[in-house]
Amino acid sequence: MRVLAGLLSASVLFVSLAWCDEGHHHELTEAEVGAVNFSTSCAKTLERSFNRAVALLHSFQYEQARQAFTEISSQDSTCAMAQWGIAMSYFHGLWGNSNMAAGRAALHKAEEIAAANPGTSAREKAYVDALGEIYREDGKDNAAHAQAFEQKMGSLQAAYPEDSEAAIFYALALRITAPQTDKTFANQRKCGEILEPIFKQQPHHPGVAHYIIHCYDNPVLAEQGVGAARMYATIAPASAHANHMPSHIFTRVGSWDESISSNLKSAELAAKAEATSTNGEARDQRLHAMDYLEYAYLQSGRVGQAKTILDEMSSLAPVAGLTLTGDYALAAVPARYAVELGRWEQAGSLQVRAEGVPWAQAITWAAIGVGSARSGNLDRAAHAEQTLAFLRDAIAKQNNSYWSNQVEVQRREVAAWIAEKKGQGPDAIAKMRSAVELEESMDKDSVTPGAVTPAREMLAQLLLLENHAQESLTAYEAVLQVAPNRFNALYGAARAAEASGNAIAADRYFRKLTEIAVGKERPELVIARKKIAASAQNAAPRGSDRPAISPSSPFASQYSPVRYATPEAGPRDGHTQSPA
Repeated sequence: MRVLAGLLSASVLFVSLAWCDEGHHHELTEAEVGAVNFSTSCAKTLERSFNRAVALLHSFQYEQARQAFTEISSQDSTCAMAQWGIAMSYFHGLWGNSNMAAGRAALHKAEEIAAANPGTSAREKAYVDALGEIYREDGKDNAAHAQAFEQKMGSLQAAYPEDSEAAIFYALALRITAPQTDKTFANQRKCGEILEPIFKQQPHHPGVAHYIIHCYDNPVLAEQGVGAARMYATIAPASAHANHMPSHIFTRVGSWDESISSNLKSAELAAKAEATSTNGEARDQRLHAMDYLEYAYLQSGRVGQAKTILDEMSSLAPVAGLTLTGDYALAAVPARYAVELGRWEQAGSLQVRAEGVPWAQAITWAAIGVGSARSGNLDRAAHAEQTLAFLRDAIAKQNNSYWSNQVEVQRREVAAWIAEKKGQGPDAIAKMRSAVELEESMDKDSVTPGAVTPAREMLAQLLLLENHAQESLTAYEAVLQVAPNRFNALYGAARAAEASGNAIAADRYFRKLTEIAVGKERPELVIARKKIAASAQNAAPRGSDRPAISPSSPFASQYSPVRYATPEAGPRDGHTQSPA
């Protein structure tokens, strides 16, 4: 961690110098936010400023981008694309928290200016027209508007094949409209096919690296995103979001140290941005990074640092304007801490934030339900299950089937643990299987590093409790296929393998656990080391107390304490190793 801390200090110093000079804002450079070339008919003297504003937009630094486009508009009132940029800054398609009223007002200004200014090009009018689909008032829902936007961006790309910006924004539109129930990831694959050639031509473009990460942020394509993930923060080091986004891929491939490094810097930058933020966007970014930090700390055995994140979050003064992103993190971090560590009474006593959106409240109620059931407080667990059913129905009435189904998964999980505590093992397993089926029909939302506990991991736990060790091992292994290096899945797989008499598999999973996790704070890790030592002792030749393992063994790193602390030093497969 000292290496990470050193990198963080250097990064923060650089960005502090970039953003302020004795407290005064300075104009960001390409080296700080990335290189964009977006041609417009606006005043030639504003070309660099416009490119810089678009670079900020591509990194979802919406508030800063909005300020930059507003300044451009004040200097050239005939620039329709400045108002287009402002309208784009209010459209948060992947986050689901767009400011429709403000965005629509800016879009109408763009339309008026484009119509009045004969110098506005047909291409620019096409950008304005496409964005008009997002803000159209026709009674259709946001999903239908996003589909129309995607189609018009596709037409724009086809009409202007030399315009890489059209292709880049079209790729983003494909990701925004990708169905979360499409396990072929067709839109995401098409997005990658568009962006990969552009990335080779424009390796310093922030949007290309950013959207490749978003399009590959799924269990099927994640490995293909490692290269972009390791590049993005170097392209736009002054952006909190650019420093956070790589951790979406690092989380998918289980590279915890890289995720920690990314989010430490992101949280620091977002905290600094709060000083000048006029809404909740900077706090949202900070909380988002903290949720990913919490996840990575827990998976890598760093309980004390996970507790520090929880305490820091609890101590933050409230800010106005938080969105769904911040709401999610405020609910998820306390739930992760208690549930991942098996602190059931603590989970059962969590407090629900009244201010949170329903599906964020559901995260807390799910933790309360599971924790209460597993600690024997069945009345409170039943109340949690009933509340989750109420929240599920309330969300469904908002025509949000995705989050309604996510809450139904949580309700089924709580019901399963209640049944298990009542001694109804087969019923508990059946209920949990139904939770698994529903959860695995959907991919995770981009706001989260992952479920507090995957439903299939809970199924594996139940199967082991009910003495179905081989089935439990199979379930744990399935979890690890889509969520590599999850601490509890690795430990559970080792114990299930032990219980099924598979000593080789048990040793393999115990060893893997000691490779991805550090320290002695998690008792499971201490147990794993003892099991490995005992296994090695039993395998050693008589008269020798050295482990029977060769330097060329895939487990040799267990005895050679090398840990990859930076993306540059990391192994090629995106996974990190830690000393035992």
